[in-house]
Amino acid sequence: MTYIEGFVVAVPAANKEAYRQHAATAAPLFLQFGATRLVECWGDDVPDGKINDFKGSVKAKDDEIVLFSWIEFPSRQVRDSAHQKMMADPRMEEMSKTMPFDAMRMIFGGFEVVGDDGATATMGYVDGMVCAVPHDNRAAYEKFSSRNGDLLKEFGATRVVDAWGDDVPVGKITDFQRAVMAQEGEKVVYSWIEWPSREARDAGWARAMSDPRMMEGEMPFDGSRMIHGGFRPILDVQETGHA
Repeated sequence: MTYIEGFVVAVPAANKEAYRQHAATAAPLFLQFGATRLVECWGDDVPDGKINDFKGSVKAKDDEIVLFSWIEFPSRQVRDSAHQKMMADPRMEEMSKTMPFDAMRMIFGGFEVVGDDGATATMGYVDGMVCAVPHDNRAAYEKFSSRNGDLLKEFGATRVVDAWGDDVPVGKITDFQRAVMAQEGEKVVYSWIEWPSREARDAGWARAMSDPRMMEGEMPFDGSRMIHGGFRPILDVQETGHA
């Protein structure tokens, strides 16, 4: 997998099943258009931040839950072709009339994968993260990603993915740049960690935080502006047919 479309959206808590059904209906179309996997994750452990956070990124209301979602594609070219097919497909147009969330506050973008440690598998829990990294620090970030990915797998993660901002539009109301207060010369990075369960994730992070190897070297980005949270998958559709 070399390219992803990443999303963050706020959905009314009462619309959880309606959203899942909406996404489940759209998923086979995305696979038909060239995607290899579509994952939707419902906010479970999404903390308030001192500077910024996932809730603020999509201006979530008190009765809304943040979702962290992505679509995997073999390449940027396949993703662009899929977008063209989506826009021309009457089924997608019909679905857009009944979306169970405010699409105007959704943030999205295309990202080039720079680190993918582990194997795609059915997972029970996801840590989602978005940060801003100076463009000149890309090589340092890739090294950071590889090292931390190896350690997190040692602590129980099954897959760690980091993706570099490539086609990240500026929105009228919300966008990824504002979500992480990206400064001039910085790129948005979209990342996630797959775990077997919430329990495995909690135990894994406890081990990570007590391991001095996690603290070695300097972080190649401003961690105070990173947004993060824990999410429970509600839909995981792959080209193998798993859902």
